Amino acid sequence: MGFGPDTLEALLQDGNVIVAAAATVAFVSVLAVWFALVERDPASRRARLVARRQAELAAAGTAPRRRARESTRSIAAHIVRRLQLARHDGAERIRERLMAAGYRSREALFVYLTAKLVMPFLAGFGGVLVLVVLGLGHLQGAPRLMALLGSALAGFYLPEIWISNITSRRLAALRKNLPDALDLLVICAEAGLALDAALKRVAEEMGRTAPELAEELALTSVELTFLPDRRQALGNLAKRVPLPMIQGVVSTLIQTERYGTPLAPSLRVLAAEFREQRIIKAEEKAARLPAVLTVPLIAFILPALFIVLAGPAVIGVYDNFINR
Repeated sequence: MGFGPDTLEALLQDGNVIVAAAATVAFVSVLAVWFALVERDPASRRARLVARRQAELAAAGTAPRRRARESTRSIAAHIVRRLQLARHDGAERIRERLMAAGYRSREALFVYLTAKLVMPFLAGFGGVLVLVVLGLGHLQGAPRLMALLGSALAGFYLPEIWISNITSRRLAALRKNLPDALDLLVICAEAGLALDAALKRVAEEMGRTAPELAEELALTSVELTFLPDRRQALGNLAKRVPLPMIQGVVSTLIQTERYGTPLAPSLRVLAAEFREQRIIKAEEKAARLPAVLTVPLIAFILPALFIVLAGPAVIGVYDNFINR
């Protein structure tokens, strides 16, 4: 049995394509709801990440000048190394963006660059399958060509949009939980703990409520223990988290390490300042709420209100005209 235009037309007429598309959408929706409701354990992931970073620093300390060329089986790494995509000038900037999004492994850059290379072809192939083979959309000529080019362009920008969304959510969570972490850090400093021990303790206490911030603090604690220069470990924290609040904390900690000033008073001032900034932003959002609600009010509530109030009068006038 051949698969030709008649078969496609029969499938479209029978509605099998619509049923299959509806089933696919329902399956994806169920999966999305399932992954949204499943409880995740961020502590185990953070422990594995910290242990891996600790092992890397320990290996670097035992053999600082040894650079072993480890062969990898990753397809993405093979593609990137084959095409030399990681040697351009923007590779370091992309690596910093991936670190800000929480992807710190060596393969993260390879996967991102491979996705940037492959996704336009996949999206373009999907556009050809939908618009040309299946004939959905009923586009011809220039509109079809523009749709195909738009799908390829969307595939090119999709990894960048994905990373930007993850980075913005992660930085928002770090910004929100930083004042609480500084309060706990002040308590640990006043109790007599050193900086690395205090960061480790705060990371353990905030592992459930703020896993992103706990992960960063735990990594900084490990680097403070293993790196020979403590300022380098604090600078790595500022590089991983591009937030002005983190920059201020890192500057305060570096000055404390350099000049021997008391740690607790400086952190208490920073915590109070950041908490005040958080309250100011919440008040700004509350003040902006009436302007934001204006458009939904006009678009959805006022038409229904007009129908309820003016509907009986309009019906009465219409009846009077009909009865004359």
